[in-house]
Amino acid sequence: MTSALKSVNDTYIRERITELRMQKAVSEHKMSLDIGRSKGYIQNIISGRALPSLAEFLVICKYLDVTPKDFFDAEFKNPVLINQAIAKIRKLDNDGIRFALDFLNRMKR
Repeated sequence: MTSALKSVNDTYIRERITELRMQKAVSEHKMSLDIGRSKGYIQNIISGRALPSLAEFLVICKYLDVTPKDFFDAEFKNPVLINQAIAKIRKLDNDGIRFALDFLNRMKR
């Protein structure tokens, strides 16, 4: 991998973690501690001093309520919120799902 390509990928990862973390409304410090790392762990990633291993990346995705696919899909702007909404919808009965769908259809207009 060329250093230019590596830099773009590193930058994307840092920016995407920040974007998704902010959607979840959690601080870098709290996120670090919540995933069982030192209080500066996420800050080290965001500042470019470190990158997560694959195992750590998967923990970060789970914490942020996104799949790795969601993480790398730059077109998917609000995966944290959308995935939280889907989780709530899954708990509804059929009438609740129909109501939610009708509400969304009305909002779309």
